[in-house]
Amino acid sequence: METNTSFIPLSDPDISFAELSAVETVLCSPQISNGRVTEAFEHGFAAYLGRKYAVAVSSGTIGLLLALKSLGIGPGQEVIASPYSFRETVHAIGLAGARAVLADIDYWSGTLVPEKAEERITANTRAIVAGNPNGHPAPWSELRAIAQRHHLALLEDSTEAVGSRYKGELVGRFGDLAVFDFAQPSALSCGEGAMVVTDDIEIAVGLRRYRAHCLDERSSVIVGAAAPYQAGMSDLTAALGLAQLKRLDEILERRRLVDQLYNAHMQSFEGVKPPYVGPHVTDVNWLLYLVHLGTRFTRSGRDAIVDDLRAAQIESAAYSHPLHLQRHYFELGYRRGDFLVAEKIADRALVLPFHTHLTNNKIEFIVETMKDASINVGAGAAIY
Repeated sequence: METNTSFIPLSDPDISFAELSAVETVLCSPQISNGRVTEAFEHGFAAYLGRKYAVAVSSGTIGLLLALKSLGIGPGQEVIASPYSFRETVHAIGLAGARAVLADIDYWSGTLVPEKAEERITANTRAIVAGNPNGHPAPWSELRAIAQRHHLALLEDSTEAVGSRYKGELVGRFGDLAVFDFAQPSALSCGEGAMVVTDDIEIAVGLRRYRAHCLDERSSVIVGAAAPYQAGMSDLTAALGLAQLKRLDEILERRRLVDQLYNAHMQSFEGVKPPYVGPHVTDVNWLLYLVHLGTRFTRSGRDAIVDDLRAAQIESAAYSHPLHLQRHYFELGYRRGDFLVAEKIADRALVLPFHTHLTNNKIEFIVETMKDASINVGAGAAIY
């Protein structure tokens, strides 16, 4: 749907008559809480990925939290994770009572480096959480080998990567379980909500037990051992998600065209690291259009570019404020300088609007405005 204002938002969901009709149908039904439509969305999403079970929850962070709980991970235990991402799903580790042990990332892909993750394993380590940052798949074969060697659970954070493929397989198929998020700016957007997928029936049962009690259990004299988080998904959200899932291939194709337009306009921009797709990565469906500025740009220079874009009615943002630089992790003992690659990338990374409603003219305007802004901050080209 075209906007009536000149403002260009960072994300704008691809909503068609199919989604509007699906939500209207639920609104006119006698049940809008998590019921049959939510179950249909779960079955559809599991089938799309080729996994046995899918459990709909309220957010990606809650999804990872329930996953950790279902694995029995909590106080006194450690989970290895990356400090670098747009979403802050990793906060779930602390919410579960466990300690997040961070490891540095690859300079080009932004993904967790398997060797650096393995170096952080201790006797208290119970799992590795690896993400597919901004849609780029992690090196899952190497991560799986490490997890098996050390008898650890491998959890896949796919909150940014629906539709991407590694060695021909969709992301979400590589972890013992995987978490997807459907809040903006996801290509499959429900406003809020998430899905946890797994092939392990015990994990699936645990996820459902921690999510919420079923309606028919409310009058039961048998009280569950686990107090649920009441973290379910409404049928309204699920109706929107199911309609988006049916159109997902179409939405991703339209987003790929936008990506191609961006790349064409970006080619004449010196000092920007070109988009990178790692070995064995079959498809990347970006969460947002991520720009890596040259090493002559400073973090304050990047922030000035974001401000200039905002003044031109273009929404932009820093891609990542590394977790180890946030107060909660500072209190765990982390400091600037602990993960130099994550800091170097994050200081110079910004995201531009990326959605199916962008025209060639709008993309040209965005890129030209960013070029002008980079000149204003006095930074030139850089060698990578």
